[in-house]
Amino acid sequence: MTERGDKISSSLKIYLVGGSVRDELLQLPAKDNDYVVVGSTPEEMEKLGYSLVGKDFPVYLHPESHNEYALARTERKVARGYKGFKIHVAPQVTLKEDLARRDLTINAIAKDKHGKIIDPFNGVGDLKSGILRHVSPAFSEDPVRILRTARFSARFGFCVAPETLILMREMVSNGEVDYLVPERVWQEISRGLMENKPSRLFSVLQECGALEKMMPEVDALFGIPQLEKWHSEIDTGEHIMQVIDYAATKNYSLSVRFAALTHDLGKGVTPKDLWPIHSGHEEHSIKLIKDLCKRIRAPKSIRDLAILVARFYGNVHRITELDPVTIVDILLALDAYRKPERFEEFIHACECDFHVRSGNIDKPYPQAAWLLEAFNVTNKVDCGAIAASLVRIVSDPARLSNSINVKIREARIEEIKEYLIRSSIL
Repeated sequence: MTERGDKISSSLKIYLVGGSVRDELLQLPAKDNDYVVVGSTPEEMEKLGYSLVGKDFPVYLHPESHNEYALARTERKVARGYKGFKIHVAPQVTLKEDLARRDLTINAIAKDKHGKIIDPFNGVGDLKSGILRHVSPAFSEDPVRILRTARFSARFGFCVAPETLILMREMVSNGEVDYLVPERVWQEISRGLMENKPSRLFSVLQECGALEKMMPEVDALFGIPQLEKWHSEIDTGEHIMQVIDYAATKNYSLSVRFAALTHDLGKGVTPKDLWPIHSGHEEHSIKLIKDLCKRIRAPKSIRDLAILVARFYGNVHRITELDPVTIVDILLALDAYRKPERFEEFIHACECDFHVRSGNIDKPYPQAAWLLEAFNVTNKVDCGAIAASLVRIVSDPARLSNSINVKIREARIEEIKEYLIRSSIL
């Protein structure tokens, strides 16, 4: 299928393939158009003005639209991992052969220039049935396909076909999944967290055994009990899944969703004889978050917010019980004055945990408003004036910096005290 009014490609046998066809059939907006060219050669593509951009196999950019056009290809597994393939490109490769190398039947559908659907693996039927099914046994040769299948489940709400789930379990048990590079794990996990129902990503990964390999800290939460007083969903893993799904309904950022996922990791290492009490789980969570983020190469900004949420979300839930000194120290630890946007994300993550707790789904969360007001009143402190007043009386640079910080902290504590008095809270 050539692009509308495209004279450059009129001599080529071109098909629209993959996600754009799938999404069109689902009546969803298509993000990118990908094309397969059958029967052509690199020499012909270059002669027509296409620019080569593919490193591992011939992918060309259209000279005007810059859409991607890939020559039809097959592949053969030659080594472990998702890069262990030998690519074969030739004019003799058919469209069906090209589609056969794709992961799922719903992604192995093509459309020609007349709008005719070519569906050799019944992907349309699986779309209608809401099923994620592998195209061929070659699915098991690429461990990334486990993550992609789980992500598509989170996006569309589709179920994994039993035979595909068996194949995924075999990939875990035979060690194929161990060859996933950290960057690709993070890429797929982060994309899955941003889908409509992120809990389905982790449900599929857990069902095939991959979650224990990729994110053992999260996998360990399932089966860990919590206090029924606070959690109607007694299982910690179930609670976490509900929290990330709530974050998705609010369309919160990736940073908030990852913090929601990891805020209770420490409960996974509580000794059984202490269940369902998890005293000190905050500190355990911080260490586990650091270990997890290092292993999957999560960005520092994502890690930092997750650590702050794990450390302080319990304090926010009981913020009205805390004294002004503690409140100011929390705001300072959050670096709220220098990073107000991250502070807002921090509050969003705390809110997600609160609303999923027993009976809180429709309740207001006044703690958020209270903490925001505490930030606002303390942010009015004139730090410049305090610094200027101390410059005149403290000459040593090290002492000056410390003195300024101390005075600003004291001024902020006084602001909260005065606010509490004005509000008749003290």
